[in-house]
Amino acid sequence: MMNRRNVCMLAFAAVAGIAMAPFPQARADALSDIGARGTIRIAVPQDFPPFGSVGADMTPQGYDIDIANLIGEKLGAKVEIVPVTSANRIPYLQTNKVDLVISSLGKNPDREKVIDFSEAYAPFYNGVFAPADVAVAKAEDLAGKTVGVTRGAIEDLELTKVVPASVEIKRYEDNNGTISAFLSGQVEVIATGNVVAAAILEKNPPKRPELKFLIKNSPCYIGMNKEQPALMAKINGIIAAARSDGALNTISQKWLKVDLPADL
Repeated sequence: MMNRRNVCMLAFAAVAGIAMAPFPQARADALSDIGARGTIRIAVPQDFPPFGSVGADMTPQGYDIDIANLIGEKLGAKVEIVPVTSANRIPYLQTNKVDLVISSLGKNPDREKVIDFSEAYAPFYNGVFAPADVAVAKAEDLAGKTVGVTRGAIEDLELTKVVPASVEIKRYEDNNGTISAFLSGQVEVIATGNVVAAAILEKNPPKRPELKFLIKNSPCYIGMNKEQPALMAKINGIIAAARSDGALNTISQKWLKVDLPADL
């Protein structure tokens, strides 16, 4: 059994521990921290071209990497690229491993509960694409046409609900199959994402797919921790300036082969 002296010592230690325990503090100013370090840590994708991948020289490349470097330049900070996956990009932000997430990040209510989002910086959407000489502006215009889709993709599920019965939908097992079907002329119309359309345009085909109408629009945003008004204002200012001076459009043309949408 403990004697009275030991009990008193334990009690004193407990009280002292409570007294010395830090009180909850407001989140540090991330923009000030970036300035003090002289570096900004940015989470980027490593396996999702054209937004982020590893080039032949083993350096990161893509739309998101160019945006990260643009932000670092405008902040006067050295960019520390931190490769992430879809699964760990938000946890890296929440555990302060990075200052920003620039990783083709879409906005949804669940994510908005835990992090904040900048203005949109890149287009990301699913739509119906066809060459310029194919007159399609809505689902009804697909009547009598053959449409290629990737089996089970969101554009497959959504388009199936609304197209006329006379539309022949050819389903392929992956995006490469859908791309090949368009390039070989097996289908004249495809329902896919703008990233897949960019991959087709990269091959410089004789018939170039252009967007006819949207199925689902989900632009990309920059993620940051909550309660960072100074950083948010700075990042939004950089995005607005890049949109105004054409820098964003240049990046879109470089990686997606299309102009930045006017309504982004």
